[in-house]
Amino acid sequence: MIDPIDPEQRERVLERTEYFIASAEEVLERPFDRIPVHFDLRGTTAGMFRADGRKREIRYNPWIFAKYWDLNFEGTVPHEVAHYIVHEVYGPRRVKPHGQEWRALMDYFGADPEVTFKLDVDDIPQRRQRTHPYRCDCREHQVSTTRHNRMLKGTGQYVCRYCSTRLVYAPDDTLPEFSLAGSP
Repeated sequence: MIDPIDPEQRERVLERTEYFIASAEEVLERPFDRIPVHFDLRGTTAGMFRADGRKREIRYNPWIFAKYWDLNFEGTVPHEVAHYIVHEVYGPRRVKPHGQEWRALMDYFGADPEVTFKLDVDDIPQRRQRTHPYRCDCREHQVSTTRHNRMLKGTGQYVCRYCSTRLVYAPDDTLPEFSLAGSP
């Protein structure tokens, strides 16, 4: 298993993030807020710009950065800063995420405007989706946490695609026994 980037590398990523925000301020002739930058992203994604209402942040995956330092230092940092700047200039829904405005900013930054990389992430910690046991009249189902929470809140109902009956939560100890026809 690979170790995440060290504090010195984190500082270099923060400085590079600041550099690209300042570069955007210069070319667009307007100031931009300094938003939080976190190193808490897991899974197969190297970076992410996220906006939720007025809360905006950039998240980086410290394990992918550690394994592919040069690629991410040169590519992921300007990629996520460009998303942030385009969001601030054009709003959340007026342009495509990797549209011409984003590509123009990436060109100005001198960065490759490729959207994704093909990387080997076998030794990177992955987030695993938890499932929850449900049942219908004919079988057991494993439901994602998102759907499970919707059903608990009453904002979602799901039915079996085979028998068309509603799925019911069945913690492990309450699952009924099913037998296959012709099995001993």
